[in-house]
Amino acid sequence: MTDTASTYAGTSDYIASPELMQTVNVAVVLARPLLIKGEPGTGKTMLAQSIAQGLGMPLISWNVKSTSKAQDGLYVYDTVQRLYDSQFGDGDVADISRYIRFGQLGSALAAEERVVLLIDEIDKADLEFPNDLLWELDQMDFTVAETRETVKARQRPVVVITSNAEKELPDAFLRRCVFHYIEFPSEEHMRRIVLVHHPNLEERLLDLAMETFYWLREIPGIQKKPSTSELIDWIQALAIGGIDPDEISRRLPFLGVLLKKDRDIEAAGFALRNKGVTRAGGR
Repeated sequence: MTDTASTYAGTSDYIASPELMQTVNVAVVLARPLLIKGEPGTGKTMLAQSIAQGLGMPLISWNVKSTSKAQDGLYVYDTVQRLYDSQFGDGDVADISRYIRFGQLGSALAAEERVVLLIDEIDKADLEFPNDLLWELDQMDFTVAETRETVKARQRPVVVITSNAEKELPDAFLRRCVFHYIEFPSEEHMRRIVLVHHPNLEERLLDLAMETFYWLREIPGIQKKPSTSELIDWIQALAIGGIDPDEISRRLPFLGVLLKKDRDIEAAGFALRNKGVTRAGGR
């Protein structure tokens, strides 16, 4: 049931480290869920999109919320529609299967072809959510109680699970996963990532923006450090705004693209004044 012929090697729009590519392929071969952790903005969600593209598989995304229940990811029984049909005579209400709606996990298991299933930010849900998925992720099947039908995966999906480490996940769940922590990119790796999104960027603008970005991340007291995605947006703002590269470190233009908390902006302004230059500000 597991296809070992496909190998993930990154994609043109996602620069994966050799360690990450190796971990992805191990998870695929072992047919285990891949659990990805890392700072917000380090590309965890985009990794699943890249895996789907790289392996030539459709992507099904399950964006977990605080109210999400594991059962909803399998299926829901649409009793409201059935009641409506019984009142207005639309269709055979005795056929309960007409009112079974597969969720994202159910759809991934029922799919005719192999898919990538992204369970995004699993730590947002309550503590029972991961435990409630154990059987389905292990056995790759589930039973629809209302019809007594068992749905078993024809092609075992590639499961990618992301977490921002807001909550600890149960040990029983962790034992079933292949784990990888996406380290924050080094400057060399970050440069490659930025150039994927901005291939024609002026070199001096990139150099000074990168230097300032990593300096900001090291300022003591910063509560929400700027992320990879925010750097990409900031560089685009600098380029579109026609900012002179020499102005970047002197006044931190468009600082609100990088920092999103008042205290962090104040801390950046204080650090900038201590460097003996003008106060940080917008353009």
